[in-house]
Amino acid sequence: MKFLNLCSLLFTTLVAQFQHGAAFTSLTTRHTHAYVSPRSISTTSTNSFNLRTKNRSPTSALQSTPTSPESEDGQEDDGEIDITEDPRLYRIRLSRATGIEWGTDLSFSFVYVRAMEPGGEASRTGIIEVGDQICELRPVEKDGKGELVPLIGAAFDRVMGAFADCKKTVQEVDLVFFKGSKDELKALCTGESGAAKKDGTINITVIQNKGAKDEVTKVIVAKEGANIRQTLVDEGINVYQSVTRWTNCKGKQLCGTCIINVAEGAANTNRKSMDEESTLRENPDTYRLSCVTFAYDDVTVETFPPINPAQWTR
Repeated sequence: MKFLNLCSLLFTTLVAQFQHGAAFTSLTTRHTHAYVSPRSISTTSTNSFNLRTKNRSPTSALQSTPTSPESEDGQEDDGEIDITEDPRLYRIRLSRATGIEWGTDLSFSFVYVRAMEPGGEASRTGIIEVGDQICELRPVEKDGKGELVPLIGAAFDRVMGAFADCKKTVQEVDLVFFKGSKDELKALCTGESGAAKKDGTINITVIQNKGAKDEVTKVIVAKEGANIRQTLVDEGINVYQSVTRWTNCKGKQLCGTCIINVAEGAANTNRKSMDEESTLRENPDTYRLSCVTFAYDDVTVETFPPINPAQWTR
């Protein structure tokens, strides 16, 4: 009987761990209260998107903030977000089980509130809304503030990991959210007008024959989420080398020959699949199969990147 009880406990634990780490995880709830800290908050993220801190001026979205100066109250400023910089930023304390179903687009970054459990903790606050972007997490510990986890632009796995990595004794977490879209949050991080909205287009800068005398650079205006191969082909730009221009698979990810180099803006594209990763395993990380690469913001790509014979895997 004891053995059966032990097996049942282990199975229940494994199921709970799997559900907590699954995509679009839904967490149960307990109790909550919202507050605005008397101290200002600031952040740096995995993708280096920054907001103003109490003792720092705004930084570029392409830069990080490696230093942690002391705040005016004599305590160390560890990079909390200054929520006073924009009315769309707010901090709220929730149970570790937030009752939030998290979501993201195909870039698997910029995690937002996809849904909330009816009557759950997040929905009971009356503050959190579907679409709010998560920016920061800090565990509430008995002996003081826990370690800050910046999450602006972070990957979905990193956000889920931030909750999972909290100590077992942590019952509540302080979260910072942004009421707005991904583009509006990025605009705020880069110092652009937070109210300004994009028209849904991006720039794909294409460098052909890089380093050669006939090098050509062309900027293509495309819709957000555009497929790189199809966009270039529609513009009359060849992405295939040698005879594969005529023997390719027409964008069905079968030939592995439409290789490009994403020279800038790799974080603005979708994540590599296992199959694409395997096909390009002997190439630099920035090399992509253009047929399965989608751009969600400005990128710079190079056609005909140098490929050694051993790097052709198909």
